[in-house]
Amino acid sequence: MRQTWRWFGPKDRVSIDDMMQAGVEGVVSALHHVPTGAVWTPEEIAQRQREIATRKDGRPSPLGWDVVESLPVSEDIKKQQGDWKAHVANWKTSMRHLREAGIEVICYNFMPVLDWTRTNLAWERPTGARCMRFDLVDFAAFDIHILARKGAAEDFPEDVAEAAARRFAGMDDAEKELIAGNVVFGLPGAAETFTLEDVRAHLAEYDRISEEVLRGHLIDFLSEVAPLAEELGVRLCCHPDDPPFPLLGLPRIMSTEGQYRAVLDAVDIPANGVTFCTGSLGARPDNDTVAIFKALADRVHFLHLRNVSIEGTGVKNSFFEDEHLSGHTDMVGMVEAISREERRRKAAGRADWSIPMRPDHGQDILDDIGREAQPGYPAIGRLKGLAELRGLFRAYERVLGAQ
Repeated sequence: MRQTWRWFGPKDRVSIDDMMQAGVEGVVSALHHVPTGAVWTPEEIAQRQREIATRKDGRPSPLGWDVVESLPVSEDIKKQQGDWKAHVANWKTSMRHLREAGIEVICYNFMPVLDWTRTNLAWERPTGARCMRFDLVDFAAFDIHILARKGAAEDFPEDVAEAAARRFAGMDDAEKELIAGNVVFGLPGAAETFTLEDVRAHLAEYDRISEEVLRGHLIDFLSEVAPLAEELGVRLCCHPDDPPFPLLGLPRIMSTEGQYRAVLDAVDIPANGVTFCTGSLGARPDNDTVAIFKALADRVHFLHLRNVSIEGTGVKNSFFEDEHLSGHTDMVGMVEAISREERRRKAAGRADWSIPMRPDHGQDILDDIGREAQPGYPAIGRLKGLAELRGLFRAYERVLGAQ
């Protein structure tokens, strides 16, 4: 389990030096400033590699750029409209440039409009720690009353819609602006941000796109890029929907084992794989994350290990980002399953036997509070999670090695 760390570039409040002190082995990054659909040039890729290889005082760091997260897939590709064919060609060119630079793992997602959704980016826990939260009633208040999406009330249980009306009635303008900003925060570190009008315009264009149609568009995209990835020696891995249930009337196609299996079987080559995010998949009570990992393990190319606590029994529910060893996912069982899969791969002679993993998200604790780092990406909270995961992994290495 190769230990990595996500870094948003020179503006990130968590530095290369911080990562070195955390003891990570590699870096997960992206060219967030490059507009979606444009080519990642060799010069831009090399610049990011130099930044990762340099400490604050100019001395070299031992770290390298291990995983791309994310090479974004444009809305035009997802909807198959406008410049989508040119964007696919540019994506393939970017993939060639990344491989020429020595990078083999590329994470992406196919979530329509918003790449992840939370209603609170700094929810205070009883301990004083801060975390990200998805509150279903707050989201319903946004969807029904702030965004004012047609038919939105019908997408929520009656009691949730009623509670949302009461909550909205109690909001002042600042609270309405805050929740709208949180919901449309979009991909962390991305070049683009959305206004409410942007969201409404995108939603209107998805009126004609069902789950089946969107899955077909993903399969069409993968049919173009995955064979080239296989030829180049690149491993592509699709991130799950976050959260893993429909929002804003949009289709969701990567929220369950069955949905992943449909796409993996449709483009059945090793390069077409999975970013296994325990936090995203774990936000549904009917998803057994350990069982899903075991079912998809052969095609898992990248790991996001985090945990969420669910506050309901329905598929669509409230949840918050919990500590790494607490929440819906049995993280002890997950690390055991990962350890066994890596041993299986190593015995089979696979070059990719050590799966890159990053401790995903984490609660803001201690000096994280007030640092104003990227929401969900604190220094100390992630370090705590990494230490816990590292301890589990080393324990299983010893136990399994003795068997």
